[in-house]
Parts: sequence; C-alpha cells; structure tokens
Amino acid sequence: MSGQTTEITDPENPKAEPRKFAFDHSYWSHDGFNEREDGYLEPAGAKYDDQQKVFEDLGKGVLDNAWKGYNCSLFAYGQTGSGKSYSMVGYGVNKGIVPLACEDLFRGISAKRESAVKDEEYQVTLSMLEIYNEQVRDLLNLKTLQKGGLKVRQHPTKGFYVESQSNWPVDSYDEINNKINEGTRNRTVASTNMNATSSRAHTIVAVSFVQKSSNEAGQNMTKTSVINLVDLAGSERAESTGATGDRLKEGSAINQSLSSLGNCIKALADISQGKKKVVVPFRDSVLTKLLQNALGGNSKTVMIAALSPADINYEETLSTLRFADRAKAIKTSAIVNESPTDKLIRELREENQRLMDMLKSGGGGASLEMGGGGQGKSGYSEDEVAEMKRALEEQVRQNAQELEDMKKSWAEKMQEGQQQTMAGMAQENKEHEEMKTTPHFWNLNEDPALTRMIIHFCRAGESKIGNRKADPAPEILLNGLSIQKEHAVITNNNNTVKIRPQVSAKVMVNGQEIKSETTLHHNDRVMFGSNLLFAFHHPQELEKQVKEGIKIETPTYDSAQEEIAQKSGLMKDIGGADGKSKEDLLLQEDLIQLLPMINEANAMSEELDKKVIFEIALVSSQARGVQDGKTEVMVKMRNMENENEWMFSRNDFINRKYLMQEMYANYMQGDADWDVPKERDPFWEPADTETLIGTVHVYLQSLGYMIELQENLAIADYKGVEQGHLTVEVQPCSEKWDNIEEDYFVDNPAELVGKKIYFKLKIPFARGLPQRFVQSFCRYKFYLEDKDVQTQVVSGTINPDFGHEKKYQLDVTKQLIEYIANSPLVIEIWGMQKGDSSPSKASTNNKNNKNNKTKALMKREKTIVNSPTTVTVSKDEKIKEEEEKYKSASEVNMYKKKAEKEEAKIHKIQEFLDSAKASGQTTIQISDIEKMLSLESNGATVGTTQKNNTNNKNDRGATKTSKACIIQ
Repeated sequence: MSGQTTEITDPENPKAEPRKFAFDHSYWSHDGFNEREDGYLEPAGAKYDDQQKVFEDLGKGVLDNAWKGYNCSLFAYGQTGSGKSYSMVGYGVNKGIVPLACEDLFRGISAKRESAVKDEEYQVTLSMLEIYNEQVRDLLNLKTLQKGGLKVRQHPTKGFYVESQSNWPVDSYDEINNKINEGTRNRTVASTNMNATSSRAHTIVAVSFVQKSSNEAGQNMTKTSVINLVDLAGSERAESTGATGDRLKEGSAINQSLSSLGNCIKALADISQGKKKVVVPFRDSVLTKLLQNALGGNSKTVMIAALSPADINYEETLSTLRFADRAKAIKTSAIVNESPTDKLIRELREENQRLMDMLKSGGGGASLEMGGGGQGKSGYSEDEVAEMKRALEEQVRQNAQELEDMKKSWAEKMQEGQQQTMAGMAQENKEHEEMKTTPHFWNLNEDPALTRMIIHFCRAGESKIGNRKADPAPEILLNGLSIQKEHAVITNNNNTVKIRPQVSAKVMVNGQEIKSETTLHHNDRVMFGSNLLFAFHHPQELEKQVKEGIKIETPTYDSAQEEIAQKSGLMKDIGGADGKSKEDLLLQEDLIQLLPMINEANAMSEELDKKVIFEIALVSSQARGVQDGKTEVMVKMRNMENENEWMFSRNDFINRKYLMQEMYANYMQGDADWDVPKERDPFWEPADTETLIGTVHVYLQSLGYMIELQENLAIADYKGVEQGHLTVEVQPCSEKWDNIEEDYFVDNPAELVGKKIYFKLKIPFARGLPQRFVQSFCRYKFYLEDKDVQTQVVSGTINPDFGHEKKYQLDVTKQLIEYIANSPLVIEIWGMQKGDSSPSKASTNNKNNKNNKTKALMKREKTIVNSPTTVTVSKDEKIKEEEEKYKSASEVNMYKKKAEKEEAKIHKIQEFLDSAKASGQTTIQISDIEKMLSLESNGATVGTTQKNNTNNKNDRGATKTSKACIIQ
C-alpha cells in the first residue's frame, strides 16, 4: 500500500505485474508498529497507520456531516478475520471508529449544552438490528428474537423501515457501549438457540442524532442525522458457496443479502457511469431494502474494505478489492435533514389523518371489501387485503409513536430509558464482581465479537446442566444441538471443580470426549453437545499461575477447533507439524472450518430423524486420477437405511448446511411446515444422481511398441478399496482398422514420431460392482481430448457389459510418446443407486417423538453421534503403491509380449529359410526378409506425412537397390 494505491500480487505467479487499485485512502496495519505500555499500537515508521489516523481521516468526516444534519453510513466489508471489527470497534485501548466518533460526539454535545439557550436540545438514540436468513431481529428487544423476526415496511417519503423497532435514548458513549454489549449478548444467545452461523449475519447499529434549536426567525427547528454503522457478514468465498452443479445452490436465503448487495452496487456503479435504463434491485433482499438510502440516496457513505495480507487468502482479497472498486463509483445525493418542528408535527398529523381515512374507505381508490370466492371487489385476495390493512395500521401506529415522542421532553425520554436499563446494568455489575471470585464458563464463538458474551457460574455445591425440557430447570441452562434434558453435573467442592457427563450425553474436554468425572482447570476448553464451546475460568488457579510466572495463553475458537481436529487424528494426514506448504495450510483451514459443520449436520440429522450421516473425506490427487494436484476436502453423505452414498464438494456441503440450519430453526420455532418437499431437502439426494464408484488407471506403454493390451483391472474408490473389476483392451490396427498380426512390434517408440498410428480402445465389461448400484457407465478422456467419452449406460446388473469401442487415428509426436510412456489413462466408473429413500416425515412431526430411527441407526453402527473422528482419508501411499505395482506389472507384461513377438519373428524367418532350402534355393533377397518383417507384410500400415516420404529415403523397404544373401 502506498498513498491511495493498493497493490496485490498473485503468489502463484510472483513475476506477473501486480494488480493495482486506487481508493480515497489505503491503510496498512499488519505490521510496523510498537506497543506502548498501555497496549496502544503506535507507528514505528511511516508505513503503519494507527486507529487514530483512520479516525481522523474517516470518523471525523462522518461526525462533521452528522452535526450538519446529513445522514451518514459506514460499511465494513471483507472476509471473516480480516479486521472489519477492529476497524469499526477496535480492541482494548486501540479504539475503532465507532467508539472514537461517539466519544467525540458526546464531547461536542457537552460543550454545546454549557452554552445552550432556551429550547436548544441534543438527543441521541440507538437501535441495533441483525439480519440473518432474510429475517430481521431487534437485538435490543428480546421479544423480537422469536419466530419470524420483524416486518420491513415502506414509508412513502422515508423509504424502508423496520416495524416495531426499538430506539433507546443514550447520553454518553458508556451507555452506547452498554447497549451494544447487551445487543451482542442477545445476538449470541439467539444464534445458539437457533443454531445460526453468526458470521453469515449482518449487524446494523443506527445512532440517531437530533438537534433542536430556534432559528433567527424564532421558529423551533429540528435537524436530524442517522449514522448507520454496518458490519456486513463475512464475504469469504461468497461466489462459490453454492457451487455449479448443485441442485440446491440457489436454495439458501442466507447468502441472498450479500449477493443482492453486490448486484445493487454494480447497478449503481453503472448508473454513475452514465448507463441508461438500469434497474437497481433494492427489493431483492432485506439488507438492500434497509440500506437503500445509504447506497444510492440521502446519505454520505464510507466503505471500509478489510483485507487479509496472507497469500492463502489471495482470491478472497482480490474479490474484496474488486467489490470496493465498483462501490467507489457510486454517487449519493445527501441533503440536510432540517425542518421546523411545528411543520414536522403538522405533517405527521396530516399523514395520520390520511391513513385513517384510507382505512375507513378500504384503501383509497381501491375497495378492500371482499366479494365471493375469496376475492375482493378490487381483485385482491383475502390475504392481500389483510396485509394491506396491517401495513396501513402499522404506519398509523408508527406516526402516532413519532408524534408522542416529539411531544415528550428529552428528560422524560431519558428517564423512561434509564428505568428500563438500570435493573439490567445492576445485574451485569453483580455478575462482573462474581466472575472475579467464582469459577465459570465463558463462551467461545467463531465471531470474536460474540466471544465471552455468555457466562455460566460453577457455584459451590452441585450444578446441573440441561436443556429447557428439564424439570426442574437446571442451574446451567443450555440450548443447542445434542444437548440432553439432563446433560452433565458440575460439582464445586472448595474450588475444586469437576464435571460428570450423563449417560449418552456428549462432553469434550480439551478436544477429547469424556465418559467419567473429570477435574477442570483454568483455561480448559469444554464442548457440550455438538457445537457449544466454552472456556473454563478459575480465578484462584489463575492467581496462582500469575504468581508462579506461568505463561497463560487465552483460548480462542480457532485454537479449540484445531485442538479437536488434532485429537481426532486429522492433522497427521496433512503433513508434519512444521513447514507446512501453502496447500497444507489451506487444507488445514478447510478441515478446521468443516469439522464443526459436520458435527452440526449429524446432530441435526439425528434430531430431525433424517437417517443420513455425514463424514469428511480427504481425497488425494492420486485418488482423483490427477498426477500433480492437491488433496481436496469433500463430504460424504450416507443413507443408513439403504447404504447409498453421495460425495459433495466443500462448497456444495456448506450451502447445504445453511439450508439445514434454516430447516432446523423452523423446526425449533414450532413451524408446522418445517419439513420441506424432498426436492428442496438438504438431507436428501435422488438415488439416480450420478455417483463415482471408482477409477482404474491404464498404463499404455505397450501402445508405443504397437503391442496389444488386455487388462482386467481392480476398480478402486478414493480410499483404495476395491469396488469390482473392469476389463480394458487396446488393439493397434492398420489404417483399414484390421488387427496387426501377433508377431509385429516396434523396437523403439521414437520410430513412430512423424507417422500415424491407428488403434481401438475397448471397454468390454465390468464385474462385481457394489450391490447398491442399478445403473453404471464409464467415462474417460484420452490424451488431448477436451470432452469426456462415455460408454452406454447399463441397467439392472452389477456385471454390466458395456461393449464400448472407440477408434483413434493420431499423428505421433514426441508429446504423444511421452504421454503414452508416463501418463495413465484414467477411466472413471459411475453409477446410479437403487431405491429412492426420502427422509421420513411421519416420525418427525412431534418434537417429543421417542421412535427416532436415526439415533437407533447410529447406535447400531456403534457410531458416536457427531464424533470428530468421522473422517475418511484416501490412502495416498496405498494408492501409489498399488499403482506402482500395476505399472511394473504392465511393463513386465509388455516386455514379455515383446519377447514373444520377437520369438515369433525368428520362427517366421526360420520357416521362410526352411521353405527356401526345401525348394532348392541357395540365395534369397534381403528385401524379401525386410518386407516380411515390415508393417505392410503384417497387415498393418503406419502412415507417414509427405515430408517423411520425401526425406527418409533409407526407411526399411524403401531402398532402390535389391541385395541378395546366400543360404548356407
């Protein structure tokens, strides 16, 4: 980064010209700093930009515009972990834009109030919303965290707004901070209860700043500014979350907001560049509706694009830069929001009267009265009429509330707000004091902002852990996947804390599942059920460790997940502990991300009784038939009733997991229609989906010697397990497609360069395929073919006769000879499985169902539900070893055939000599022997180009002079 320019270099091609992007500001904050004694990170040179520098450039401008009465918006966009929250909120003494701007705002208000005249007033209110899965939740109102969220309505002049959204009066940054912390705690609890993915949620904190004063004419004036602080969901790999080919790729509403935001920004950028007839799709998502003003209307907007400097995140970083590059082209039209107070009140009253009249008359020009057949006289359905009435009534209510608020003094509003928050603050202070002396658990979350937001105390005596169904209610209430009614018991005896899991309840301590009572120590990592991660804090042990000078490392969500992966044996499959390559690091990152998702998917499958189980599969390049490639993380879904299996790519599975979460959230909220049709069910896949059975590798060295090949090869799956056998034949031919006689071969494949070869590739049949497959076929690409060659599909047998034959006519080059000598032909065997077992609905209509078949199936298989050891690794060494054995055997077989052909040639010459002797000949022509040994005499012609015919005058059989040899 230099000045306004940001450069990015492709780590795969470091010599290439860097990509350059120009912005209003480019800040470097990765390194180049010194840490002061108080923890503040200050520049060590000119390269580093500290938090104060960012605030001076961006925050000051937002604040100045707010004082002038402009609406302001501040976006933070980028992948999870890139620094969005650090820039917006900061950490510790390194405060971000939000706290610095709020502190500065209240300093300015305090200074203004000291010299304030009559009727001069400054009011600040706060609201906090979350958008997840296209549902809006008010994080400062617990009632809205329930089913369905809040409605988004449209005001004729103010645009889109959230129905029944709460706005809290605040009078200092500390009050703002307390409210934001309260909202964050509520967000953490809600996401845990609904098993939501917090990194896929958007958070909007709105600070409304109202200035009331008198103008020179003596009118009471109101100047209003709304500062929107928007923390967008993590953008990592957003484009590929639903990979091409997945039937459910468009099914998830979770990714809809970011996609819609990108579409809106592109359309707005096109408009700014002068393009005509461009429609901006604001209505495509809840997020873009609520941000319409910020993006293209009445607002001064700043976007922060947070970047990761790690080369393994190159693609995500480049995507973020392109997104920001489009956004900078957008032009907004901000205006000062200032009007006489009396005029605002009058306009509100007039609008309210208009709405009341509309309600009385049935909606203005269109009658809302119902006619026959459920249709209104205006053509509206009954539901549409009811919805329009609700919208009008809500608008009346909203206007009435605004009128009431405008009549109230600021002191009255503050008093009401403080009365509602005092009790909560007192409880919070009490908890903070207790945390200093009492052992407790604090939550770990993938989103650092949601970490330490849930506290559970381990008070003296016995504390039971369970879910909301427990009666009486447990001392520690947990709601989440696989949490039992009676899950575990905590005992605290003189500050010695032990945990004892109940029968069949899953509890992990430091990455290992425990079955008996275990003593807990400071900073132990504890997982309850499938995904509730906590760290254990022991004040007395901590004090002792500090005195002894023991280094204390605070656990993080990532370190806890990595620990689980290591204890499961995953890490040993991706290289050693040191010196991991870039591919190893990416693989490790994918594993740590997918492991908790697999656990959650299995837990949801069990609770919803879907009868499928998921496991991670590490598929090597060798298993995929790629000579030089990286190991890929895939996910296998298996139906435990009929043993059908399907493999999903990482991105396809993540998309499905979001759909599973939507389904599970609806189930937990008591939605009667939570179980969707099977075509939209992420736990179901059609039996006739093409599934890879396995592959065979055919080495073609014999073709270079024009020797026929016939092999019966083992079909191996990605684990190297045999799945049947496939017969493959390669038959060299003449240009008339006749088979070459048995005694012909080429001494050196290089002799074929510049000529044409003809051969047939045959796949006659396969034998012994797995019983679950009812249809099968083969697919391959030979040499430079760009499209797959496929055999016929054979149905109704595990011993299919494919009867496949393809003729090849090729010009021989050095590249072809190299391919034949060293590269195997990979033939994939695909199949469609029998049975179309769709997930059962009958057994899942009741949450208290005791006949959960999935749990019984998992128990039958002696599989611990959601165990992190559900990992299948392709055996690279085994595959390589078997491949080397086969390659060696192929070479031996080829040389054996070559020797047999040489023996046949000698025998043929001997027969020719014996025949000549018998007829009394004493001499024969050498040309006759050469002709007898040539390709033509063996029924096969190797074609040559015209250049070859003219330049190679000394080829066999091409000499102009015949010579004779004497028969002894």
